[in-house]
Amino acid sequence: MSREYPDRPFVGVGAVVLNGGRVLLARRGNPPKAGDWSLPGGAQMVGETVFEAACREVREETGLDIEVLGVVDVIDSIHRDPDGRIRYHYTLVDVVAQSDGDAAVAGDDAAAVGWFSLDDLAGLTLWSETERIIRLGHEMWTILRNPPARK
Repeated sequence: MSREYPDRPFVGVGAVVLNGGRVLLARRGNPPKAGDWSLPGGAQMVGETVFEAACREVREETGLDIEVLGVVDVIDSIHRDPDGRIRYHYTLVDVVAQSDGDAAVAGDDAAAVGWFSLDDLAGLTLWSETERIIRLGHEMWTILRNPPARK
């Protein structure tokens, strides 16, 4: 089935990959949102878990291995054409992950990759939902690395 004008949504997996508080982003090389910065990720394959898909997609797009820590959120990305028909529909499962490596290299369908601080996000062409997911993922990562003291 074609991703353009699909009969059903495609499951996509994105990863908020953190290293030292910086987030890994990929500049999209293909539609939708070609040229925009986004989380590394892509379509889940049959027989692959969400976490396996995240690891594979990050490796393909950036060359980095990651450790997935959990699910951040699930969102829908629906794009309509001028006639109102659904051109693209992705159900996106976003995970939070960490990587010890920082030598990311653009591969697969990424036009570029880079590490960014949360302060850098305002200067990037970024979907508002992506920024929300990054901030939520960073918050989760911070809590997981430094759990609150028990009383």
